[in-house]
Amino acid sequence: MSNSQYQTFEAYGPSEPYAEPHTDLHGAETLAYGVYAAPTSYDDTYRPAYEAQPAPAPVVPDPVARAGVDRRATRRRKARGGERSDGAMRRLLPQALVVAFLAGGTTAFVAKDKAIELSVDGKPRTLHTFADDVTELLAEEGVEVGAHDVVAPAPGEALASGDEVAVRYGRPVRLTLDGQRREVWTTADTVDGALEQLRVRAEGAYVSTSRSRRIGREGLALDVRTERSVTIMADGRARTIRTNAATVREVVEEAGITLRGQDATSVAPGSFPRDGQTVTVLRITGTKEVREESIPFNEERTEDPSLFRGTELVERAGQPGLRRVTYSLRTVNGVKQKPRRLRTEVVREPRTQVVKVGTMPLPTSVQGADDLNWQGLATCESGGRPGAVDPSGTYGGLYQFDTQTWQSLGGKGRPQDASAAEQTFRAKKLYVRRGASPWPHCGTRLHG
Repeated sequence: MSNSQYQTFEAYGPSEPYAEPHTDLHGAETLAYGVYAAPTSYDDTYRPAYEAQPAPAPVVPDPVARAGVDRRATRRRKARGGERSDGAMRRLLPQALVVAFLAGGTTAFVAKDKAIELSVDGKPRTLHTFADDVTELLAEEGVEVGAHDVVAPAPGEALASGDEVAVRYGRPVRLTLDGQRREVWTTADTVDGALEQLRVRAEGAYVSTSRSRRIGREGLALDVRTERSVTIMADGRARTIRTNAATVREVVEEAGITLRGQDATSVAPGSFPRDGQTVTVLRITGTKEVREESIPFNEERTEDPSLFRGTELVERAGQPGLRRVTYSLRTVNGVKQKPRRLRTEVVREPRTQVVKVGTMPLPTSVQGADDLNWQGLATCESGGRPGAVDPSGTYGGLYQFDTQTWQSLGGKGRPQDASAAEQTFRAKKLYVRRGASPWPHCGTRLHG
């Protein structure tokens, strides 16, 4: 090899300069020209492709001069051959390791890199990643997901090149469906998509906003009334209609029925109409009527030791009060209804009745009259009734006393208000005074 070739190789080898060994080149064995001598170690034969050069044309030297030159050249080649082989190996080993490392690293790099299509809320993009699973990919891309968000494939699933990962964010919807309010979540980004996802029957339904309206991450309020079947009974005829009305009143109007005067419906007109519901229209006519009614009086009872026990005396008679009541008289679909009280006005307050109740013990007997037949006399005079009063109102009690005679015997009030025992006691006293003459028709019964 020429010196120029060695110089070119050293530019790619170690940085230390080439050191010429101190060898006695003149003492080396001289070989004939053109004879190849194998070195003690192999020379470096690696050359980059762009450094390959054609071999120079041979030069025929002077035989005598050439023999001395050949011997010296042979000795130099032998000396340099061993040293050059060791240095070349030292220089080639790090390069071979670097080349092997780079080749292996490139293979690993290519194997770990993945082409993934990531779609976030319907916006796709293709990216390259070293992430092993969906969770790592989302973390790398700064995509945060919550409990109401949907990720497909699920977080934690392994990734391979060419996979597609989709993230749909959840959106809160304050949904009022057929009068029932609730909060739901949807990953749809339009009202129409949300209705489909929530399985709301949208055909014929009323929707409070455009179905194509987009739903932001903050959500929205949505009022939906599905189409329902409602039957209206009015004037002896049934009408069934399909409606998405919000109130019973609107349904009645849609059925072409007019409410007049006091007309009403069987359910509250402002209530929400349900599917399959029947609503009856009530044709009402009515008037008002004022009636005067008595107010009962109370009774106050007090004890009186001057009256015999069992005797009650009305000291002040009670008086009923008077009130004026206004009633509503209605006819519903031709049928009269029970009068309904509207208002009450008191015209006169009732007056309390005061009654005295006797507490004095009754005497056991009246001498000269105890052995007579008083039961027979009472049966004849009054039929044995202590409260009996004759048709004229003059006589009363068991023995038909008049008030003046009764009070002259110590009685108070009216005889018919006293107890039977007191009446018998007063009758015995009268007999002692006047005999049987006070009872001209029945007096004979006393001895019978």
